[in-house]
Amino acid sequence: MDADRLLTRLGGFFAARGDNDVWVVGGAVRDAIRGREVHDIDLVVAGDAQPAGRAVADFLGGTPVPVEPWNITRVALPSSTEGAAPFLIDIAGCHGSLEENLRSRDFTVDAMAVPLRCWDTEERFDTIVDPLNGKADLVRGVLRATGDDVFQDDPGRMLRGVRLANRLGFRMEPDTARAIRRDAPLLRRVSAERVRDEFMDILAADGARVQLEVLDRLDLLCRVLPELEAARNCEQPRAHHYWDVWGHLLHCVEYAEAVTAGHRNNAIYTMAPWTAAEDAYFSEIIGDGHTRRTVLKLAALLHDIAKPQTKAPDENGRIRFLGHSEQGAEMVETRLPALRLSRRTTSLVSAMVLHHLRPSQLREKDKMPSRRAIYRYYRDVGDAAVDTLYLAMADFLAARGPELSPERWNNYARMIAAVLEAGAAPPSPEEGPRALVNGHDLMNTLNIPPGPRIGALLERLREAEAVGEIANRDDALSLAARLLADNEFEV
Repeated sequence: MDADRLLTRLGGFFAARGDNDVWVVGGAVRDAIRGREVHDIDLVVAGDAQPAGRAVADFLGGTPVPVEPWNITRVALPSSTEGAAPFLIDIAGCHGSLEENLRSRDFTVDAMAVPLRCWDTEERFDTIVDPLNGKADLVRGVLRATGDDVFQDDPGRMLRGVRLANRLGFRMEPDTARAIRRDAPLLRRVSAERVRDEFMDILAADGARVQLEVLDRLDLLCRVLPELEAARNCEQPRAHHYWDVWGHLLHCVEYAEAVTAGHRNNAIYTMAPWTAAEDAYFSEIIGDGHTRRTVLKLAALLHDIAKPQTKAPDENGRIRFLGHSEQGAEMVETRLPALRLSRRTTSLVSAMVLHHLRPSQLREKDKMPSRRAIYRYYRDVGDAAVDTLYLAMADFLAARGPELSPERWNNYARMIAAVLEAGAAPPSPEEGPRALVNGHDLMNTLNIPPGPRIGALLERLREAEAVGEIANRDDALSLAARLLADNEFEV
C-alpha cells in the first residue's frame, strides 16, 4: 500500500474514533503540493503521542516505538515487498497550538499541515496551514530554516538540510547556510547513529561528490570524518596528474558512482564492464540498510586516507606513500565503528582500502593477468574482490582526471573485465582439490607428519587445480611429492 492510500485509511480510522484533531505535516504535505508521490507519513495529534501510536499500530498491525526525547511514537509496518524496508509512520504529540508545532520544525517547506480528515477530499489544498510561507519557498525551490536557532535546538538538522536540499533539487537559502556554518561545531552533540544515517543517505544519492563539497563548505564533512582534514592540500606526484589527495578522494567518489551506474551512453563509461549481473550485485543491501554501491562510494572516499601520514621521499627523492593501504585500513577499522557502522560494512570497506592497489598489480605491463594471479587475488580479497575491482577503476579515473588517455583507460577496463570474467565462479575450497586429496592422503602417501605444512600443501594444490596444473588425485599427489622434493615445503 502506498502512503497516500494509507493516509486515507488512517483518516477513516481516526474519524471512526471521533478524533478530528489530527494533522498531516511535513514531507507528505510538501510532496502532495509538488504533485509527487508521497513517501513520508508524519502526523500531529493533540496531547500525548503514545496512545494514538498504540491505536494506529493495533489498527495496522504494526509496532509502536517511542522516539526519545521527543513526544513522538514511530509505528513500523511490515513491508509487503520482499527485501524492502518497513513503512514508518511518525506520530507527534502537541501540547500547544498547531502553529507553535509548525514553527518549531526545521525548514519552512516541512512546516505546513493539512487536516487528516480532508486528505482525500477536494478541500485538501484549501485547508493547508502555512504560517511560515513554506508553499512560496516550494515554488521558488528554496530550502529555508524556520528560525535562527533551529540548528542549535537540534544540530542533526544540519545534515538533514544538505540531504533534503539535494533530494528536492533546491538551493539552500544564504542565511540558512550561514547558520549551519556557525553552528557546525554543535554536530558533536548528535548521536553517532543519526550522523551515520544522514551521512550515508547523502552518500547514497546521485551526485554524491557535489554533496560532499557542500558538506565541506558548510564545515560539516571533516566533523563527520575528521581524518579527511589532513588530505587537504596534500600534494601528490605527477602520476596523479591533476588533484591533491583531497581532490582525488572526492573525485574518486564521483567515478565510483559513475562506473556502477550503467553505461548511460557515455563514451568513457561504456568501456567499464557492466551487465545485469553487476547491477544486481551492487544493488545488494549488505549492511546498515545500504547497498554495495553506496559502500563502494564510502571506500572511494577513504581509500587514500592515510596518504598524508605516510608521505615521504624515497632514496631517490621521489615522493612515496609506503604503507598507506595498510594504515588506511587500520584507520577505517577505528573510524567506521565510531560512526556505528556495522561490522560487515566496516570489514568490506577496510578490505577495499587494504587491497585497492591489487588490481593494478595483477598484470605486467600490458599483459593480461595470469590465471594464478587471478586465483590469488580472489583468494586473498574474498567478499570484497569484485567491489575492489570497481574501486580500482574509479581510482584509475580519479588519478588522471581530465588528462585521461582513452586508450590506456580502455586497456585497463579490459583487464578488469577479464578478471571479473575469470572470477565469475571462483572455485571454492569445498569444490577444489580437497575432493582430489585431503590431509590424510598426504600424510599416508607421502609420510608427512601432522602440522601446518599439510594446510600449506593443500592450499598450493587448490591453486594448482584452479590454474589447470592438476586435474585428478594422481596429479595432486605427484605435485605434492615434487614440491616436497624441491624443498618448497620442508619436511
